[in-house]
Amino acid sequence: MKWFLQTSAYLVVVVLLVGWSDRAPAQSNAQELFSPELVRFTPYRHNPVFTATGPGHWDVRIRERGWILRQGNIYHLWFTGYDGTRPGRKMLGYAISTDGLHWTRFPDNPTYSQHWVEDMMVVHHQGTFYMVAEGLNDRAQLLRSRDGIHWERLGRLDVRLRGGKPIPPGPYGTPVLWREKDRWYLFYERRDLGVWLATSRDMKVWTNVQDEPVLKPGPAEHEARLIALNQIIKYRGRYYAYYHGRGREPQWCTCVATSTDLRHWVKYPGNPLLPLQENKSSGILVYDGRQFRLYTMHDQVHVHFGPPCPGP
Repeated sequence: MKWFLQTSAYLVVVVLLVGWSDRAPAQSNAQELFSPELVRFTPYRHNPVFTATGPGHWDVRIRERGWILRQGNIYHLWFTGYDGTRPGRKMLGYAISTDGLHWTRFPDNPTYSQHWVEDMMVVHHQGTFYMVAEGLNDRAQLLRSRDGIHWERLGRLDVRLRGGKPIPPGPYGTPVLWREKDRWYLFYERRDLGVWLATSRDMKVWTNVQDEPVLKPGPAEHEARLIALNQIIKYRGRYYAYYHGRGREPQWCTCVATSTDLRHWVKYPGNPLLPLQENKSSGILVYDGRQFRLYTMHDQVHVHFGPPCPGP
């Protein structure tokens, strides 16, 4: 009996230690998962680098996430302009730059105004630009273009639960695309209460990988209530999700999390990446050939420079 009690006690200790060791790396080593070039940024002294044209123009204000894509020596900027009122139609604008700091607007903006377009992101794949964006009432939609200027709307995204039924009615917005190994991945939020992940082979039907969010608000106060994803990048074998969150205060903030499978995420202990009081959100990362830049885009475009580093 004594031997049995000693052995049982030993096994309990081992189980506790194993359980602790399984959890400890996520906490103690989390900081090591985030290289300085991904989380430390210095604001450009001439911010903002892009703003709405203002009263008397189609883009009195800029709304939510725009998108910057660098191709060679050209930076493409897509942005949402509107009349400054909440019900005002959100329309698509376009500008280009050779340095990502000084921009030339397309002379025939807005480039797309037939349907409501906001909170967009763009992927260039096999000669075609694909845009996912929020439409009217925060329903995600898909558009495509050959030149990045003239867009064709393909319709709302057909997102299904894991069992094949349509997701429940209601908004599903801030869509983010990622492509890998002949598969498309779609991240989307629902009322900013969590981020879900769905996949597709053909971009026609999207199926949840699970019917629970892969990323949730909290536990930190700065993102305790709301959360939405902006961008996925892959760097040194890991995925990084740049997202924005909000707590009890009205300010939105830019944050980052990392994963090895796109489903299980570890948030950066040093979030938010920029001072909370600055209310900078809709952050995306762009590599300029020397360093990462963090652009925040609501409702002015600001840029922040990271330390020099190798490319992704």
